[in-house]
Amino acid sequence: MDSRLEELEAILGHRFRKSLLLERAATHSSAVIEIAADSIPEDNEQLEFLGDAVVGMLASEHLLAAFPAWTEGHLSRARARLVNTASLAEAAETLGLGRYIKLGRGEEKTGGRRKPALLADMFEALVGALYLDGGIEPARQFIGRALLTPALAQGELLGRADHKSELQELLQKNGFPAAQYQIVQESGPDHRKTFLVEVSVPGKVKARGSGSNKKESEQLAAQQALEQLRDVHTGPQNE
Repeated sequence: MDSRLEELEAILGHRFRKSLLLERAATHSSAVIEIAADSIPEDNEQLEFLGDAVVGMLASEHLLAAFPAWTEGHLSRARARLVNTASLAEAAETLGLGRYIKLGRGEEKTGGRRKPALLADMFEALVGALYLDGGIEPARQFIGRALLTPALAQGELLGRADHKSELQELLQKNGFPAAQYQIVQESGPDHRKTFLVEVSVPGKVKARGSGSNKKESEQLAAQQALEQLRDVHTGPQNE
């Protein structure tokens, strides 16, 4: 097994008996199309299909244990937030999974390693590979550590204030253009990165926020922008 796969094993916390499963989980369809079929394993689409089901089931299990009093509707909405593309892509980016994807030249040139849909697909494919190689427990431990526990710790499922949505509503109400978010700095090791995000509305506001992932940083930047706007524009509050 090459060093790339060994690093992936360390991230997943599982020693694979069938290394081809791990190789396949990290192989995007673009690589299969561009390289001779007998030189690499199949792409990760079938493992992604399996992983999607496993992630959904384990997210449901986790939510039932954490929130036994919640209604079915509340649980369903929380699960949807946990397992959507943005959430999975953020978890994958936090773990640095993008650098381990085997891509074709075209995807590589167009920034495939940072595309949310591609990162989310790889996350699910890796879960599928974990399940096939070691059963449900390795998958449960990985999903809990990489996805579920961080979401609960950040208050994602407990109605935390959504400053981005609040900012957008305020801008729309006053006829301002939409806010633009940009990462201006990344620092720290891959397993403990800090992201500095800037939000701006031309001619109106510019603010920054720093956190352990892009979503948190964007929320903090939006919160700062809201405070700036309210200092100079009290109209929405007085209506």
